[in-house]
Amino acid sequence: MNNPLTGKTAIVTGASAGIGWAIAEDLAAAGVKVVVSARRKERLEALVGKIVAGGGSAMAVAADAGETRQIDQLMKETQDWAGRLDIVVVNAGRGLAGGILSSDQRQWESMYRLNVLGAAYLMRQAGEILCQQGCGDIVVLGSVSGHHISPFSGFYGSSKWAIAGAAEAMRREVCGKGVRVSTLKPGIVTSEFQAAAGYDTESFKAWVKKWGQPLNPADVARAVTFIVSQPGHVHINEMVLRPTGQDYP
Repeated sequence: MNNPLTGKTAIVTGASAGIGWAIAEDLAAAGVKVVVSARRKERLEALVGKIVAGGGSAMAVAADAGETRQIDQLMKETQDWAGRLDIVVVNAGRGLAGGILSSDQRQWESMYRLNVLGAAYLMRQAGEILCQQGCGDIVVLGSVSGHHISPFSGFYGSSKWAIAGAAEAMRREVCGKGVRVSTLKPGIVTSEFQAAAGYDTESFKAWVKKWGQPLNPADVARAVTFIVSQPGHVHINEMVLRPTGQDYP
């Protein structure tokens, strides 16, 4: 059976660890040429080495996904390397513990620059290319915290609510041109994310104790590969992916 993804080219942002790393590996295993991007160049090079050693094809482009000029350079280097673009996984993002009253206000602007403005700009740049060729996938990583807002991560959740809204708006704009825009909203995932966002370690352990086994990055990666593997006339517009025991959010 022919693999529907063989020979396609994908960009995966936030690929230096966790979910992004796993998505890049899973797509590469499915025959996709993968451009991995994040700020940590040495981590990207390690990922590329692992993919190539496994028989895949990958290239690293170090970039800040919140900076438009660096996103432009990412798009250019991808086109120069692969000559085409088929899949863009908008994964780069960061969390922030607390709600409107309790989160660190000094971090609000930088988080929105990455989670919303940078993500939307990448979607726009990718969308222009994919609309011209009449096909392609944009997969946006949202969160259950943006699906059902939690007061414990409310400001972060608002950014994921916003980018999910932008993704749906873009879907309506481009679906008639053969381009699919999908939002994947994972629940609790074990990764570097919690520590970087400032979430309390003991609280995380309490959630795991209550809900049971959390998701791991590979679980999310399989979902992304499933979404982009559908026939051209089938569109998984939105997917919420939770650990079985997670009742909220």
